[in-house]
Amino acid sequence: METNRFETFFDAIIAIVITVLVLKIPQPASPTLDAFLELQTMYVAYLISFLILYNLWYANHNLFQLVDTIDNTTLWIYGIMTFVISLIPYFTIWLANNVYSQAAETMFGVIFLVTHILNTLATRAVYRSNPYNKNLQKINHNSYYLNLPVILIVIGFILTYTVYRPGIYIACLGSIVLWIIIGRLIRRDNYED
Repeated sequence: METNRFETFFDAIIAIVITVLVLKIPQPASPTLDAFLELQTMYVAYLISFLILYNLWYANHNLFQLVDTIDNTTLWIYGIMTFVISLIPYFTIWLANNVYSQAAETMFGVIFLVTHILNTLATRAVYRSNPYNKNLQKINHNSYYLNLPVILIVIGFILTYTVYRPGIYIACLGSIVLWIIIGRLIRRDNYED
C-alpha cells in the first residue's frame, strides 16, 4: 500500500483522538483561579496524552517521508495501534479523576506501554517492508536508548504498587519527555552522518 493514503488516515485518527481528549476536559466550577487550579491533574494528564499522540504523529510523519510503500503486516500493527490510541481519552480522564487509584494508574500505564510497544513494532515492520531503502538504512532504529522510556514506566509501576500511588502518572510524564528527547537526538545523529 502507498504510504500517502495511509498517512492521511493515521493523521486523521490522531487529530480526532486529540479533539476528543480536549473535549473531555471539564470547565472550572467557577471563573476563579482556584477553580482553574483544582483541575491541575486533568491538565497534566491531558498534557501527557497530548504529547504521546503528538510524538506518535511526528515520528510517523518523519518515517513516512522516507518510504513509499508498506506491507499488510505494517497495516495490521498500525490498525491495532489505532485501536489502542483511541482508548487514550477514556483512560486519561479516568486517571485525571482518580489520580490516587491504583486501577486508573495501572490502565493509564498499560495504555502508554502498549502504545510504545506497538509503535516500535510498527516502525520495525516499516523497515522490514522496505529492505532496500537507503534512507532507512542510515537510521539507527535499534538504539538501546529507545528502551529508556519503557524502563521509566516500569519504575513508575513499581512506585505505584509500593510507596507512591501516582508513580505511573509521574513516570508517564517523564517517559514521554524522554521519548521526545531521544527521538530528536537519534534523528540529529543520523542526519549528521
